[in-house]
Amino acid sequence: MNKMKLSVGNKIFGGFLILIALFIINALIILRKGYTIDEAVSFSAEVARPSKEAISEFSLVVTQSKMLITNWVYLQTNKEDRESLRNIISFTYPQLKEKLQKLAVKWNDKDQQQKLDTVFIKFDQMIASADENILQKLNTFEDFENPLTKLLGEDVIESQIIPQSAELLERLDKIAAKQIEVSNKVDDQIKQSTVGLRFSSLILGFVIVLLGLLIAYFIVRTIRGPINYVKDVVLMLGRGELVEEDKNRKYSSDEIGEMAIATNKLVNGLRATSVFAENIGNGNYDSQFEPLSEHDVLGNALITMRSNLAKVADEDKMRSWATEGLAKFGEILRVNNTDVQKLSDEIIGNLVKYLKANQGALYLVDDDEGDEPTMSMSACYAWDKKKFIDHKIYIGEGLAGQCWQEKETVFLTDVPQHYIKISSGLGDANPTCILIVPLKVNDQIFGVIELASFNLIEKNEIEFIEKIGESIASTISSVKVNARTQRLLGESQQMTEEMRAQEEEMRQNMEELQATQEEMERNQRESQNIMEAVNSSLALVEFDAQGNILKANQNFLSVVGYSSSELIGEHHRILVNKDYRSSAEYKQFWKDLGAGKANKGEFSRINKLGKTVWIQAIYFPFFNSMGEVTKIMKIAYDITAYKK
Repeated sequence: MNKMKLSVGNKIFGGFLILIALFIINALIILRKGYTIDEAVSFSAEVARPSKEAISEFSLVVTQSKMLITNWVYLQTNKEDRESLRNIISFTYPQLKEKLQKLAVKWNDKDQQQKLDTVFIKFDQMIASADENILQKLNTFEDFENPLTKLLGEDVIESQIIPQSAELLERLDKIAAKQIEVSNKVDDQIKQSTVGLRFSSLILGFVIVLLGLLIAYFIVRTIRGPINYVKDVVLMLGRGELVEEDKNRKYSSDEIGEMAIATNKLVNGLRATSVFAENIGNGNYDSQFEPLSEHDVLGNALITMRSNLAKVADEDKMRSWATEGLAKFGEILRVNNTDVQKLSDEIIGNLVKYLKANQGALYLVDDDEGDEPTMSMSACYAWDKKKFIDHKIYIGEGLAGQCWQEKETVFLTDVPQHYIKISSGLGDANPTCILIVPLKVNDQIFGVIELASFNLIEKNEIEFIEKIGESIASTISSVKVNARTQRLLGESQQMTEEMRAQEEEMRQNMEELQATQEEMERNQRESQNIMEAVNSSLALVEFDAQGNILKANQNFLSVVGYSSSELIGEHHRILVNKDYRSSAEYKQFWKDLGAGKANKGEFSRINKLGKTVWIQAIYFPFFNSMGEVTKIMKIAYDITAYKK
């Protein structure tokens, strides 16, 4: 019978074995919960949130593609937008598609995967349609000058591209909503697992208390006195209370003392664990916790869980901040896309406030084409703008000019003493840092943004500014192109009005010309009748300015006795005698006619038979528009009979 009895040490040892077993069970439960939380956190960080962001990026690609395809048709000279569209088709979209397909494999929703595949198919169809009907057919200046080709391109925009892009965005919104729902479920799962972990710890602690009471009751007769303290502690734990450690209490060096000490440690450990778990559940990831030892599975698991949750929370916070900022500035760029000045003011004011900086300025490259390109301040926030009203920044001049030249971000934390002052009503001081970011699209600089702040600008904030800088540059480029288009449209309308007025004036002139032409035709008919009458009754001969016979009528041929073939092409000297032909008088006669001086009178001429005939004649020259004599007309009649 004595061998069946257990010593106090064995009883306590047996009781602690049970407690240790429960602690192991508790640790296993916590590990399982921690593993569940780790899986949820990993899924959120590697699948859910990247999927949501990639789908948002896909929506942005669809919107940009629609805009750039439209610009391809309507903005013929916008080479930057054409290059951007080709870049999206060749690089951005394939990379994004590959990324989404890899993420979709990890989705647990086959329907979502099928919907995403449908979106890819429809987007590919839209791009193929745009490539076939617009990109390939509207390439050269002649293509854009062809009204039918351009009309077909515009019809494709209205009937295919815009409806297809709207359908794609609607489908993407549904997919994005589902991913948001999945992300929210993962977050809820993490919270529920954390709450379950705390609840399991409390329940198991309660079970341990009950077992401690049973063990205490079992050995009360042998260890009543020394165990009272332990009993009181266990009883308070049974009520859910954690007692404060009594540092003045002395413990024996036997098993009971060791148990009391262990109980104190257990209570303190449970207290710290409970507080720490509660802080994690409330999102307080900065709370401190010391595990009971380097082998404390529960404590180390909680610390690991805290680190993972804190990392995910920080990354989520930065992503949410960047996403919200992109949406905010995207709306600003969308609303203020008609006035560069208003757009500049809105951008710099909101950017300084969003980054919690102190000063900011926006410089834009001047449109004036001079010997050397310059930038001017377009807008500023809390800046002394009076100093920069007429100030031009040349490429490579100062930090802003250097940023322009190198096309790279400039970030200074060691600001020179007199570089810039941040002023207020109470005084001024040097900023902690200076950030200068180029506004560039496709390696073309449209301006720079300069920010000064007392607070150090973080790396993710710099990346955010660089990212929206591309959107700002693209919008500024579009606004300038639109302004130039409006100006050219106004000039075109003015030219159209002027051409309309000229057309009206030309119409009136044509009517007057037609009336003049009709009058000339009447006069010509009258002149022709007169010439016919003269030709039938008088002798007519035409000479060139040198005296060569060009034409002669029948009356003249009858007077001189020559035929037309014998006379045409001969010089007038064939009709005068030899002495007169070589005389100075005869030469002066043709010299005066060649100078445009008419001559009339009675002239003796020699006919084909060598006989002298007398004619009454008038020689008069004809002039061209330059005042030069082109031919000489002779009108004559035979007076030989009267001379005899």
